[in-house]
Amino acid sequence: MSVVQLPTLAQIEEEAAAWVWRLDDGQSSAVERRAFEAWLRRDARNKRAFEELGGVWGTLDALAEAKREEKIATFTTPMPVAVAAAGRRRWLAAAAALAVVVAGSGWWWMNHGNEAQMLSTAVGQHRSVKLADGSSVMLNTNTIVETAFLEDQREVRLLKGEAHFTVARDAARPFRVYAGNTVVQAVGTAFNVRVRDAGDVEVLVTEGSVKVLSQSSDAAVDQPPVERSLRAGQRLGTADVDLTVAPVSRTALANALAWRSGAIVFDGAPLSQAVVELNRYAETRFVVTDPQVGALRVGGRFRTGDTEEFMRALETALPVVARRTGDGLVFIESQPYAGVP
Repeated sequence: MSVVQLPTLAQIEEEAAAWVWRLDDGQSSAVERRAFEAWLRRDARNKRAFEELGGVWGTLDALAEAKREEKIATFTTPMPVAVAAAGRRRWLAAAAALAVVVAGSGWWWMNHGNEAQMLSTAVGQHRSVKLADGSSVMLNTNTIVETAFLEDQREVRLLKGEAHFTVARDAARPFRVYAGNTVVQAVGTAFNVRVRDAGDVEVLVTEGSVKVLSQSSDAAVDQPPVERSLRAGQRLGTADVDLTVAPVSRTALANALAWRSGAIVFDGAPLSQAVVELNRYAETRFVVTDPQVGALRVGGRFRTGDTEEFMRALETALPVVARRTGDGLVFIESQPYAGVP
């Protein structure tokens, strides 16, 4: 008895995406229509996949038009089967089969993830989680991560915050992290991703190498994303106009990842920048009241969320005082103004 190998859901979605593109202009030939109808009859799942992707297609077109009017880029990423395909329609159709990234929703993850998880941390918390494929992710403070693993791909969305990924090697299933307007792809490696906003994503590679696709927020709707390759000890920030890949010293890399051991390190950072970082880890909010105070340089290693330790260190090392109010704010002021309400 012969065994018939049924197509996987991922294969069906790829075929559906191709049909959405081929039939979208309404000028398909009779031969194409008959082939399409035969494809629909071949598997009951085909019709459902086509209808779902057709709806996503309409949503993507509407969003693209709205974004064009607002001069905000619509960002999507092509699936591997359509990397070489040309044209905006083909590109978006392939992207629809992968994820509705531009919509910012969990539609694809909710409906297509065989092994889906939502992970999160509260302010001041960090946690490490083993994923279904053997990879691991460590979440920094105030972070949300969604995962969805299929038979031929592993997809992760970093919705907010910062996370470090150690990826189990599986060449047959690429591992992609979506963060703002950026996608980071790896097979077996380790890297850190931080989202400040959609157009400001930082990638640090600690082992192996990754590919980064990024779309600037002011790019044309049909402009493809820019691709960069990074290896261990390199950094890319998408806020940089040219998406420059820069080397990172071992010390700087260790400092940037100190949060994994519950610490935060400043090496001559301006006080204004230091308080922004510290505010990520505590409900207490530091406020610098004067630009000259904000320009003072800060150095040292502190426990994340330990505001008392930070205040004592500031008052000892710098000509400032920390004035606490009853609403959870701490004003950092120059010493001559100490005690002024």
